[in-house]
Amino acid sequence: MRRQLLPSIVAMVIFTVILGIAFPLAVLGIGQLAFHDTANGSIVEHDGKQVGSELIGQAFTDKKGKALPQYFQSRPSAALGADGSTVAGYDPTLSSGSNLGPTNPDFLKLIDRRVKAYRKLNRLSSAVEVPVDAVTASGSGLDPHISIANARLQARRVADERGLSVKTVNHLIDENTSGRSFGVLGEKAVNVLDLNLALDDQTKSTS
Repeated sequence: MRRQLLPSIVAMVIFTVILGIAFPLAVLGIGQLAFHDTANGSIVEHDGKQVGSELIGQAFTDKKGKALPQYFQSRPSAALGADGSTVAGYDPTLSSGSNLGPTNPDFLKLIDRRVKAYRKLNRLSSAVEVPVDAVTASGSGLDPHISIANARLQARRVADERGLSVKTVNHLIDENTSGRSFGVLGEKAVNVLDLNLALDDQTKSTS
């Protein structure tokens, strides 16, 4: 029994050291050296303060969940706080989708309310088609991007609220639009946090 037990213990110790300590430390070291920003959450700093992450969406609303009209709005989020405190979603500890199918009556009613709210917020007529991402949540509930079409429809409202020209706001949209992954996957998208920070800087420079 000793002949079998001793090699087993030695093997367990060796593999624990290699796979449980050395390998994780090596991966951590490579991540910190080669991908420092990404490995630490792609945290965005503005005026010396951490304001969010480029990888995790956030709501631009007041404490009651009402949209702040001077900011571009993120897509809806199903990642709601369990206690109801995260009114507008984007709770990073509760990444999730709604799990409601496209023919679910509750889902259709929710979409209808969102469409009406989107048109009202952006002063759009009933003839204007609302982009899908403006009224549906992503699978994670934490998508930091919106479509270019969504951003364009919000541009006039944001420009009016900030006293900027639509041309200036559209230029900022272009500057904060990322390309397709690997050049072919997905669609071009606009990072809402980066765009809103750029708007704040633009507003300060023109005031």
